[in-house]
Amino acid sequence: MFKNVIVRKPSKTICDGITSSPELGAPNYSLALKQHSDYIKALKSCGVNVIELEALEKFPDSCFVEDTAVLTKKCAIVSNPGAKSRNKEIQYIIPALKQFYSDENIEYIKFPGTLEGGDVMMVGDHFYIGKSARTNKEGINQFISILNRYGLSGSEVTLDEVLHLKTGVNYIENNNLLVSGEFINKKEFEKFNKIIVDINEAYAANCIWVNGTIIVPEGYPQIEKAIQKLNYKIITVDTSEFKKIDGGLSCLSLRF
Repeated sequence: MFKNVIVRKPSKTICDGITSSPELGAPNYSLALKQHSDYIKALKSCGVNVIELEALEKFPDSCFVEDTAVLTKKCAIVSNPGAKSRNKEIQYIIPALKQFYSDENIEYIKFPGTLEGGDVMMVGDHFYIGKSARTNKEGINQFISILNRYGLSGSEVTLDEVLHLKTGVNYIENNNLLVSGEFINKKEFEKFNKIIVDINEAYAANCIWVNGTIIVPEGYPQIEKAIQKLNYKIITVDTSEFKKIDGGLSCLSLRF
């Protein structure tokens, strides 16, 4: 169960965020704020305390706070983002982490290692880490070494097609896994009950579990129906403006 969630308000510079889908157009700031507010409401309805951090105007992608850290039951691991324009975001997450973790339980990924939280999927005490354009082998090795010191474990998953691991695969507890594209037949995920996300709804592979409720991006009826069959409560949230800069539901929060 999660007790706390950290989010960061979108900046007015959000239209300058990194994107691989320029054809979708630039985000609308006012609409992004509304969608972010609705996201927070959805989280609060799941019984968590939401800490909303101030916008960082120098960092257009900073609302995607998930990439700055990985929060476990035993320690916080501050990442080292592989995207240069985002790397300095990490210094602004540390004060928030210190509200919940002692200094000795805050760990750091250090150069030449890079790691972004969007490449890390928690399944109980095990963490799957995607080797991507943003997370390198050295970063993964450092991350697993830190986990092991706390009695946790991790394993590498190679990515070939998507930006982050959780772009295409997300754990929604009870051995259920949303999978799309290259992850459908990955050996690493053979033991899970896989809910296959159709290519036309690939964006919806990025759903989040929050205390028994699944938050699903709005506008993806096939995956919504598939999750309903598993008897979860569902809340849908519109994330159209964040999709324009390669962001999804998990990217917008740190849940712990």
